[in-house]
Amino acid sequence: MDEELKQKIRERTKRFEGLSLVPYKCPVGEDTIGYGHLIKNGITQAGAEVLLEEDLKAAYRAARGNFAWFSKLNGPRQAVIIDMIFNIGLTRLYGFKKMRAAIEAGDFETAAKEMLDSKYARQVAYRARLNAEILKTGEWNNA
Repeated sequence: MDEELKQKIRERTKRFEGLSLVPYKCPVGEDTIGYGHLIKNGITQAGAEVLLEEDLKAAYRAARGNFAWFSKLNGPRQAVIIDMIFNIGLTRLYGFKKMRAAIEAGDFETAAKEMLDSKYARQVAYRARLNAEILKTGEWNNA
């Protein structure tokens, strides 16, 4: 992954997740810290940056290793998949069967609609709308 794409993904994830230096309960009741990292102890901002970097690398590796079509996506679309894995996890992303099939077929309009027809979209509405628009257009669109 090139540095410009990594920085864009990092900035978007930080904006969506927000920074918390002390634990809080996320919308599904998990103890969370930093930039959406699930743990139960306090943390410094530097620690949160390190955790975010590691979590984004793990999400990238998961995307690259689990979806043959991932490497064929442009940077903005890759960022959406990485963001979703970061936010909901690989297991839950596997539940988006119709969205994944549409992506594999290159039907990004259908993929975006499928993304928005989900519990994910109801839980993180703004983030999901931005991600769906990027998935559909393949462009950052100020997101």
